[in-house]
Amino acid sequence: MILYDKKTGLKLGNPEDIPLSAKQGGLPTNESFYKECSSMILSASGWRKVFAISGDEEDSTEEIGAANTAISALIAAVFADYILQRCGKNCKVAVGIDARPTGGIVADTMLRVLAAKGVNPYYLFITAAPEIMAYSRNLDGFVYISASHNPIGHNGIKFGLNDGGVLPGTETAKLTESFKTLCASADSLEYAAKLVAECPPLAIEQIYSKVQQNKEAAVAAYATFTRQVVSGTKETTSQETFFETVKAGISKTNLDIVCDMNGSARTLSIDSDFLSKLGIGFHAINNKPRQIAHTIIPEPENLIYCAKEMALLKPQNPAITLGYMPDCDGDRGNIVYWDEANKKPEVLKAQEVFALSVLAELAYLDYKTQGKVEKVAVAVNDPTSMRIEEIACAFGAKVFRAEVGEANVVNLARELREKGYQVPILGEGSNGGNITHPAAVRDPLNTIFALIKLLVIKDEGQQKGLFHLWCEKTKQTHLYKSNFTLTDIIATLPRYTTTGVSEERALLKIKTTDHSLLKKHFQNKFEESWEQKKYQLKNDFGICSYQVICNNGTKETKDVTDYSISGRGGLKLLFKNCNEEPIAFIWMRGSGTEPVFRILCDVKGINPQMEATLLEWETELLHQGDAYSNA
Repeated sequence: MILYDKKTGLKLGNPEDIPLSAKQGGLPTNESFYKECSSMILSASGWRKVFAISGDEEDSTEEIGAANTAISALIAAVFADYILQRCGKNCKVAVGIDARPTGGIVADTMLRVLAAKGVNPYYLFITAAPEIMAYSRNLDGFVYISASHNPIGHNGIKFGLNDGGVLPGTETAKLTESFKTLCASADSLEYAAKLVAECPPLAIEQIYSKVQQNKEAAVAAYATFTRQVVSGTKETTSQETFFETVKAGISKTNLDIVCDMNGSARTLSIDSDFLSKLGIGFHAINNKPRQIAHTIIPEPENLIYCAKEMALLKPQNPAITLGYMPDCDGDRGNIVYWDEANKKPEVLKAQEVFALSVLAELAYLDYKTQGKVEKVAVAVNDPTSMRIEEIACAFGAKVFRAEVGEANVVNLARELREKGYQVPILGEGSNGGNITHPAAVRDPLNTIFALIKLLVIKDEGQQKGLFHLWCEKTKQTHLYKSNFTLTDIIATLPRYTTTGVSEERALLKIKTTDHSLLKKHFQNKFEESWEQKKYQLKNDFGICSYQVICNNGTKETKDVTDYSISGRGGLKLLFKNCNEEPIAFIWMRGSGTEPVFRILCDVKGINPQMEATLLEWETELLHQGDAYSNA
């Protein structure tokens, strides 16, 4: 008997259909199983691969095939052993999926194994990443089935405990080794089938019967936690004061929002209800789960649909001000805004979204505390634009950098708090979005609220509003006006020219799998080229020297003399002018979740020629190093 989700009508599963059983086609061949295992990317940010049975990353089928079913069972077994060792039998684990069609079968398999192992799974079905992580704070951990922004045929797994974020890299590494060992064992397929079969159909039926109850509890927990995050306080009276201030500001500002849900997990989350209660008009398109209308990644090429909807609505609704589009798991959302200067919607670049969020949260901290907080820090990933240092400096905050990967940035922030720092905001500027403390995951609602704070917390009596504070601290008071818009705020941001992470120029196909070797050969080519170009670089761009920096996990190493020590981490060459001031950098790192090598260039000022020249130079030297490595 097929069971369906009561809210959406979408299929949950059939308790009688036991995966990997003879009735379901039995076990895969060893050859197909090992082939699928070898294609899986195992990183601290999540485990991912193409799960669609066809192997086509753009395939929207729900079928995953026997080999991927076996992989799902073994992943569940590894996490069950891990969480049981930490928390004991009958530990409570939230399990959820994003809106991908393959999620249902992966979840059905994993739920059976978790239950068979003695874990008590609380299944949420389709749930946004920030939602399941907020909910899991009251349990022992979570398993989230998602491939984030990857194409629809992909899927993957994120693991976490009850601290609201994914497992740190050190813990994920333990799971990775256990999974590799289990997959390599001679009886791995038989073991997977045995575990799945040990869960009686009645047990999985009972798990499915509680989906609606669990989902309602998760939505309530997420709404409560979001109130704490965006207000910056646990104290309910202070929260009410904050939201009353926001409501009053919105009533004067007329701020309405458009969201292109793109069929994501956020279609079933709190966005509409939460924003509407504050008096914000909310209009959503592609607002049914799995109504995935276009490519998933929330980069400029996909934000155009939100922009078009804003342009369509604006003549009838002058209050339309902001728009956003989340990715499939709903933890990342970049921004569209109505440009009052040009009278049209504009897509904000990822680095600008993060810069505005950092400005907002540091200004809000200053506003709340009257500037009395010491030791304030911002944690970012290594390719985040240097504009963040300028923004942080205005508020007396320091910037610390980690390797790419949300888990790395979250763990760096935790380390900084242990050292006595307040870290109100953190994130990966290269991807946009932000993590507002105490959240430990990106959340488009927190990004939207950062912008709302900037727009509606204005001067009151002797106390200056957030934008006024920023203008004063950066000696731009001549640009402040009482009826400012987001266009006015953006005009005051530090100017930088930065490569977009989704641009073709930013993604290289590199043959060398040993990234230490690649970087060693890149170093040889770079040092040789530097001697040839240094006078031209000085004359053309004012570059007089450079510093080499690598980031591995939460550790940053400066003045590196051997580029290869960065391994699979991030490597940055920071260029300085003759006053030893940073004016640009080039950066590189092989993706942990996609088969690409990422590069980026960040240049102070509006200087696309300098950015293009430095990025082309980096590309050329990497290709030379790659060719030498494979000679």
